[in-house]
Amino acid sequence: MLADRIEAKWIDAFCEIFARCAVKPGDTAAILSETQSRALNVRLAELALLRMGAKPFHVIVPTPRNTQVVPIRSTGASEAIGQLGPVVSALRQAGFVVDCTIEGLMHAKETPEILKSGARILVISNEHPEALERMVPDSALEKRVRAAAKMLRGTKHMKVTSAAGSDLDVNMEGAATVGVWGWTDKPGTLAHWPGGIVVSFPKSGTINGTLVMAPGDINLTFKRYLTSPIRLTLKDDYVTDLKGEGADAEMMRRYLAAWGDKEAYAVSHVGWGMNPGARYEALTMYDQRDTNGTELRAVAGNFLFSTGANEFAGRYTAGHFDLPMFGTTIELDGVAVIKAGVLQDVFG
Repeated sequence: MLADRIEAKWIDAFCEIFARCAVKPGDTAAILSETQSRALNVRLAELALLRMGAKPFHVIVPTPRNTQVVPIRSTGASEAIGQLGPVVSALRQAGFVVDCTIEGLMHAKETPEILKSGARILVISNEHPEALERMVPDSALEKRVRAAAKMLRGTKHMKVTSAAGSDLDVNMEGAATVGVWGWTDKPGTLAHWPGGIVVSFPKSGTINGTLVMAPGDINLTFKRYLTSPIRLTLKDDYVTDLKGEGADAEMMRRYLAAWGDKEAYAVSHVGWGMNPGARYEALTMYDQRDTNGTELRAVAGNFLFSTGANEFAGRYTAGHFDLPMFGTTIELDGVAVIKAGVLQDVFG
């Protein structure tokens, strides 16, 4: 386990990312956390903001009870605020919100209202700062992610294939696309750190085919590299069959079934990682409590496939899998953006 000690180098890293978020001396900044948040990151955020001459204040809420029958991990939909009006009001009035909740505000119910006020939100993923310091801001990455997002928004069809047997078709017309490079300086927007990811949320009834997870692919909900293949059959967005021998497939079957919710079997988003500084092997380097796995989502060339909530398709559920896959080929309207797991130089 890494030591939870304040290090000057980590304050430096937080200052760098906040500077990218256009934090200036005198700016008001809210630090949102919950009682089970990583206290080290909360303290680093405060110290960095003070060093920059900003005026931070804390909003701390109790971590809510888990009402589900299974543990919840990596949903991006924090329930910590609990729609408390005074908390939402305080965050709306802050020009800059540092989100240190465990699950993050990306898909939280309160986020649209907070953003509507013009506040910008930086979600600091629940990682140990030893990982965050390696994912420093990168203007070149921003340029590539912006180009990839623009390309996805103009795409009508995505095709995903692999030597393992994947053959997936995605109708991209009307899909909502988000590119995240690790910071936000625009009012009314949200980003997360680490960044280097582009994802699309397809419309309802748009995804069909077969997706094969090979040994070495990752189930980030379980924080586990697969040791045996899993074959997913998808029809009109839903996983209708999940085949595979061994613990990897069995745990997925049991976890999906535990929700008792059809929507847990549906597709949330599709996309890929673009950060050349993100390391595939990083998951082996940290205790499970020290990582949220965001770095693995950003590894350049992975196909990032996710099941669970997709508000753009009218689907809501707390069940969620993030499944980075390696060795895939992704084509957008016939143009390969990833070939056998290698990101192509098509983004300028």
